[in-house]
Amino acid sequence: MSAFIASAGGIQPEIVATAIPEDEREWVPQAPDVWFRPLFLNTVTGGWCNLLRVRKSGVLSRHRHPMLVVGYVIRGKWFYHEHDWVANAGDFVYEPPGEIHTLEVPADCEEMITFFNISGAMIYVDEHGVQTGYEDVFTKIDMCRRHYETVGLGADHVRRFMR
Repeated sequence: MSAFIASAGGIQPEIVATAIPEDEREWVPQAPDVWFRPLFLNTVTGGWCNLLRVRKSGVLSRHRHPMLVVGYVIRGKWFYHEHDWVANAGDFVYEPPGEIHTLEVPADCEEMITFFNISGAMIYVDEHGVQTGYEDVFTKIDMCRRHYETVGLGADHVRRFMR
């Protein structure tokens, strides 16, 4: 049975994937020295799960989410400018809906990898809180399709993560 055919009762099959792949082509570039690894792209509820990998220090983005986000730091560390804590390897993070935060990876961190479960969109904002862009599950799927086609995995490679 194909992995893309619904099982009895319309339930989609489970997804099992190596979280940190050996094949570098699985990592989708998001910005210079920033990649994401899709694990689950939920086209029904609009959320997604991915790994975020950063191999540079500095500010990644100022953003907010209309729904909750949870994360688990696998490697390295990061923090939000708006808070006095640092998320280190092994830490769990809960982000409440609507909060604006600015993610930064410190200079003494060579590589950061964090698992994120994002329940809705990611809305990029400027220093005044005005929207400058967004990502949702469908923009993530499009990014994956373009990247996987370019690196020889084929645009449909992303379907293994879609439900």
